[in-house]
Amino acid sequence: MDIKRPVIIGVTGGSGSGKTTVSNEIFNRLAGESMAMIPQDAYYNDQSDMTMEERKRVNYDHPDAFDTPLLVKQLKQLIAGEAIERPTYDYTQYNRAAETITIEPADVIIVEGILLFTDKELRDLLDIKIYVDTDDDIRFIRRMQRDVEERGRSIDSIVNQYLESAKPMYHQFIEPTKRYADMILPEGGENLVGINMIEAQLRMILDSKKEN
Repeated sequence: MDIKRPVIIGVTGGSGSGKTTVSNEIFNRLAGESMAMIPQDAYYNDQSDMTMEERKRVNYDHPDAFDTPLLVKQLKQLIAGEAIERPTYDYTQYNRAAETITIEPADVIIVEGILLFTDKELRDLLDIKIYVDTDDDIRFIRRMQRDVEERGRSIDSIVNQYLESAKPMYHQFIEPTKRYADMILPEGGENLVGINMIEAQLRMILDSKKEN
């Protein structure tokens, strides 16, 4: 591995699997190191040309909902040592927000999202691929709690979205990408043994960068 090149870690799994918890745990354990975090959710398509009703009907669990070319482009910029202006997303408006966040190049970049492994060009940029594997029922409960508390959604809308898109898209697009994973992490953030192994591996990589 090129010592100067950042290590890109991809953390994926179904909605509510615990991938964000895993990513945050890794990030927090390595606090003080040169790290950056990029959520795939920030790269939902700009839908300014659509009405609110049209936006609500979009299938946000389908690969086409994401601006993957932009994510690929910005990851390549970070790999090249360039800062990026990462987009942000407003869940209440079902649309990309005007604000951006400056992300500086870092030794370790964690990318997390539900569909990271479906696109080959994106997948090939990931040095370590982690799949967080959690039972469907647990994922649905977590998704419901999050969408009510953080995104202001109604129970009916959450249930309908889950049955109409989230569940079928998971089985069609997300679960099959498990075969690309370097590590399958059952139960997400509760799997401390797995997270300890990831942390140890990353510390070895970071130490080798410092020595060189």
